[in-house]
Amino acid sequence: MTGSAHPRAVAVTGLGLITPAGIGREDTWAGVLRGRSTADTDPELKDCPVDFSCRIPAMTAEQGRIGGRKAWRMGRFTQLAVLAAREAVADAGLDPASWDGARVAVVIGSGLAGAAHLETQTLRHHQGGPELVSPSLIPMLIPNMAAGEVSADLGAHGPSLATETACSSGATALAVARDLLLSGACDIAIAGGSEAAVTPVVTTGFARMGALSGRVDRPDLASRPFAADRDGFVIAEGAAVLVLERPADAAARGRRGYAHLAGAGLTSDAHHPTAPSPGGEHAEAALRAALAEAGLSPADVDHVNAHGTSTPLNDRTEAALIARVLPHGPSVTAPKGVLGHTLGAAGAVEAALTALAIRDSRVPPIANLAAGGSGCASGSPYAIDCVTGAVREQRVSAAVSNSFGFGGHNVVLLLTAP
Repeated sequence: MTGSAHPRAVAVTGLGLITPAGIGREDTWAGVLRGRSTADTDPELKDCPVDFSCRIPAMTAEQGRIGGRKAWRMGRFTQLAVLAAREAVADAGLDPASWDGARVAVVIGSGLAGAAHLETQTLRHHQGGPELVSPSLIPMLIPNMAAGEVSADLGAHGPSLATETACSSGATALAVARDLLLSGACDIAIAGGSEAAVTPVVTTGFARMGALSGRVDRPDLASRPFAADRDGFVIAEGAAVLVLERPADAAARGRRGYAHLAGAGLTSDAHHPTAPSPGGEHAEAALRAALAEAGLSPADVDHVNAHGTSTPLNDRTEAALIARVLPHGPSVTAPKGVLGHTLGAAGAVEAALTALAIRDSRVPPIANLAAGGSGCASGSPYAIDCVTGAVREQRVSAAVSNSFGFGGHNVVLLLTAP
């Protein structure tokens, strides 16, 4: 059975992406296909133990235009969500001026939301007192504001929700949005994730817990998912928003969509605040749940978009999971090699990239991973088919996108060709 034939499939009809690889959907995709890291020394992280990151390229005035004075009340993570949502809605061929806003839902996830603004305003308070604190601090800070501002920007009056499951927040948002569509609560769901938390304190926090790569001499080589010598992730910012519709509704307006979101599995490790459950059994349960919802068997999966953080423990646990449940060897990519770790946005970014792989029959290579250089190479219990060196031309009929977050959150999305 294909995802298109399954009653719980929804169509992905629009994509919006803003990432360190590019401004917009196609620029991001082109950058990911090149397979080269975007990490570089970051002046804002001077004197931090790790002084590099993956930043979004500078936007032109038109690319970053929010309009009026609204931008002044929005945190950066909210601005990115609004811009990505506009691109996704336009890409879907939808016109907010003419739709029934009461039937449009918005679900946006973020891990750290307005942490950057809390950091700067706390410093202002300590240095100059209460009068220097912005009256917009709270709207810039609270995690629901991305969903609220996207709703306001697009005139979407249906359910407006924020998901917070750490680094799986964007994937959780897509799963929740799919459920809203299938329940009949809306006819269009605008869902994704946004993050802009590359700050000295946040970056130092990750560094102090040993999560970041320490390759300060070669930031471009630091993010290396599944490599034998990986030593941590590179912090990044970004946003991705997807438009979801029921396939019949999309077809009625002449839209086939990039892919179908045919299944979702969500579980909890209930093990440790930051470390995955060593056996990966609960992540496996999420993968099997996504397969069951889509009416597919493990053998039907021909591609995996891995969470692939470039941390020693997480990559090993995920590789073991893939090898165990999908022993036929689907192709595996890990976009964090190029983009760094966009934290709460990552699950949505990677779902969007999976949809583009389905559209184009092209699987991006993993940055900084040489053929045969994997710590998950043939002959090990973690053997997986990592795509290295160059794009792999491959028809993708069914793919899984894995997302795992601090707190033990496991989210697996299953996408199929429409």
